Amino acid sequence: MPTIHLTTVIHAPRERVFDLSRSITLHKKSMEHTREEPIKGKTSGLISLGESVTWQARHLGKLRQLTTKITQMSAIEHFCDEMTEGDFTSMKHDHFFKEIENGTVMIDLMEFGTPYGWLGRMVERFYLLQYMTKLLSLRNDTIKEYAETDKWRVILD
Repeated sequence: MPTIHLTTVIHAPRERVFDLSRSITLHKKSMEHTREEPIKGKTSGLISLGESVTWQARHLGKLRQLTTKITQMSAIEHFCDEMTEGDFTSMKHDHFFKEIENGTVMIDLMEFGTPYGWLGRMVERFYLLQYMTKLLSLRNDTIKEYAETDKWRVILD
């Protein structure tokens, strides 16, 4: 099962980074290129423990839906979202937030699996791992941009 590990240093308070990471609005902004929309469940504000959201977006030339649920949360330190419905056989995304002297270290650990046996594993290895890493990197760049400037106020105020 592929695992993505990203570490992003953000020069902003941990609480702000944690909340921006849970923002439905900011997630949507970070995925504008896929026209990703929340269509069911929690569709605005900050997602919290036990809540689900269904996203609809165009990926790999096809309109797809993915439902995730927040299954774990420890305020300003960690949360985990897991797929409950979608094209993967499984998907788990842990978000960790560590306070440092000049801001926050945000750590993403994402595991996912695909159907279709050996063919699915080949797609994972030669395409999907890179594609998913790029999506997470874009999301993290957006969180960093908003957290380090006054843009965060538009999302959290």
